[in-house]
Formats: sequence, C-alpha cells, structure tokens
Amino acid sequence: MATPRISHFTPITLSYFLLLLSLSTPILSINITTLLSPYPDLSDFASLLSSTSVAADLSRRSSLTLLAVPNPFLRTLPSPTSLADVLRYHVLLQYLSAPDLSSIPPSGKLITTLFQTTGRATSNFGSVNITRNPSTQSISIRSPAIYSPSNATIISLVKNLPYNVSIFSVNALLIPYGFDLMASETRPPLGLNITKALTDGHNFNVAASMLAASGVVQEFEADEGGAGITLFVPTDEAFADLPPTARFQSLPADKKATVLRFHVLHSYYPLGSLESIVNPVQPTLATEDMGAGSFTLNISRVNGSVAIDTGIVQASVTQTVFDQNPVAIFGVSRVLLPREIFGRDPVSTSKPTTGGVTGGAQPPDVSPSPVNSPGAFGPSSHMSSPPGFREEMKSQGFKMGVQSSDLALFCIGLYLLV
Repeated sequence: MATPRISHFTPITLSYFLLLLSLSTPILSINITTLLSPYPDLSDFASLLSSTSVAADLSRRSSLTLLAVPNPFLRTLPSPTSLADVLRYHVLLQYLSAPDLSSIPPSGKLITTLFQTTGRATSNFGSVNITRNPSTQSISIRSPAIYSPSNATIISLVKNLPYNVSIFSVNALLIPYGFDLMASETRPPLGLNITKALTDGHNFNVAASMLAASGVVQEFEADEGGAGITLFVPTDEAFADLPPTARFQSLPADKKATVLRFHVLHSYYPLGSLESIVNPVQPTLATEDMGAGSFTLNISRVNGSVAIDTGIVQASVTQTVFDQNPVAIFGVSRVLLPREIFGRDPVSTSKPTTGGVTGGAQPPDVSPSPVNSPGAFGPSSHMSSPPGFREEMKSQGFKMGVQSSDLALFCIGLYLLV
C-alpha cells in the first residue's frame, strides 16, 4: 500500500507566511499632527505645522526626525511669510533614535533638513550640525555656519516609531544662518535657474555644463509652470562611469538634446509620489518630441530606493537636489540611456560601483531606509520592532501596506520550507 504523500504546507509554513505579512514595510503616510496631539506642550508647534504647508510636506516622507519646540519657547516667531521655511529647518531628513544621538562624535554630524530641499538655503546652511558634549552628554543643534547665533539643545525624546519617525523637544526655535525673516515662503520657484541649482549641488557640474551648452535648459525652465517638471540629473560620477560603448559625447547635437530631454518628466513628482507611483511607465519630454510609446522610463521602488529603468540601464535616485512644487530635481546614479538610441549596442558597466547598476540587474539600495541600515548599536531589522509596534503605528497616523519585497521574501521562504 502506497504511503500517502504528506503536504509540505504545514502550520509552520502558514505561520511563516503570517509572520512575513506582519513584518511588512509600514510607511505610506505620516500624519504629524496626530503624532503630536497627545502632547499639550507641543500644541502651538503642531498648530504652526498645520497652518503652513509643512504638515502636508511631511505626509509624503517615510523617514524623518522632528525637532519640536514646546509652547514656552515660541514666544517670538518670525513673520508669517517666512515661518514655513523656519519650520522646515526643524525637520531632519533622516531617522535618528536616542542611541543614534548618543553615538554622535563630539566633532558633530551634519544632517540635511527639509529647508535645504527648497533651494532657498544658501550653500549648505539648510543643514544642521548636531554635536554631543562628552562630559554632560547634552546634544546641541546649530547651523554649520561658524558664527551662527541660533542654536538649541535637545530636552527629551517625545516620540519614537522605529525606524521611521523620531520627535525630540528642543529649547529654542532654530533660525537658518543668513535667513531673511521677511522673505515670502509663498514665493513660487517659477523661473528657477536650473543650472545654478545644479552647480550649488556641488556634484552636478557635468550635467549643468551640458544643459547650458545644449540650450535645452531654457526649454526645461519654460516648462516649470502648469503641471510642473521633474528632472533626473546624473551625478558627475555617473558621467565618469559611462562605458566606452555608450559614445554619448560623440552624439550629434539633436540626439544629445533628446537624451537630455529623456531625463525629464513633464509633471511635478516629489519623492513620496515617485515611491508610490501608480503607473510605472512614464513618458518624458523626449516622448513628446519623438512620439507616443517611445523614450519612456519605468519607475518603481526597489530595495528602499526609487529605481529608474530605461530598458538597458537601471539607475537609482541618490538625493533630492530641489523639491518645491512645481519643480523637483533628483540626483541619479547613472546616465539614463534610451534604448531607442543605444539599444543596438547594449550598455554594460566596465567597473561596478555602489551607485547603481546597468544591464537589467537589480539596483542597489543607494539611499537605504533605516530599517535596513546598520545603526550605532548593530544592524536593525523588522524583527527588532517592539511589541505592539504595528498597532501603535496604526493608531498614530500611519497607513500600512504590504510591499512587494515582503511578498518576494515570503515566496523565497515558502520555497525553502517546501
């Protein structure tokens, strides 16, 4: 008598599946007002965030640290027209836990703020320098400018939602160095000098020169109105890593201009919108010139980064250069080569780098989320989330969603178990 075959889909496998679902990447939206609502001493600060556009800006972020100012320290405020940028200066675009702060070297650590991404900050004065006093262990925040009079000290940890949001209270309102308190925060970026914005970014000199020489930069600036514009700009390293087979510099002027237009979407997409884009196949300005269905980009989220696939090259978004409706400029790890021009000679990377890959391979996690990044006390993971964390996330202003990476992980685990 034949022995009946026992199914490998055991309760252990089912438990594994349920565990993976429970560990899904949680961030889709942040409601900062909900997070601050249990703290009466921060009610004025929460109200200021809501009355400006800053609260809406934060809803599109998936990882940040907020420096909240308690009510007693908000006696003196800048003018309403400049208030939003001052508040943006209190939003650090990096998740920092209390242990992260305790491991900061005495010499300090420079962290980018939301104000830096507006393009209105002078040099790197949209960043803050965080320092730790080895004797008292106090943490101070100030402008990187040597003679900046504005500084604050962290009072306490208010809220911590690993590994996406930390809220600390500070004892003063921070004012960016050289900030014009009378400048209008509603000033539209129409007429933005794209070449200057790239030059100020310090890592886009090749792209800035090429845009200026080709003349297409004026075309891009003319498109800043209406639905807006999104530029993917290769870094200087990306141009240096172009393989000899690409022969980009030898292209005739009209084709070179087409390749530059291929790096631009005729709509404004902040980073959060790119991460959750509904239609991954996006037309570019080159599509408008060359015909529907041609010169499109496939945009998706891979390994915590925004991945851009041209059909023969995959790149990752590495940084935000400028982001204020209706203009967004992002640095990318590779020159985006359209298959319509370079497809007969597929591009392969002669020397692999950590900034991106080509030839259809998975792009690396160029800007990893804190969930996958090693911290000061060793690598963190979904497994280390505290008990009840998911329930707290649901009740504290977060929308949950199962990511495709989790489902892929489940499939791999199921295969191994079977």
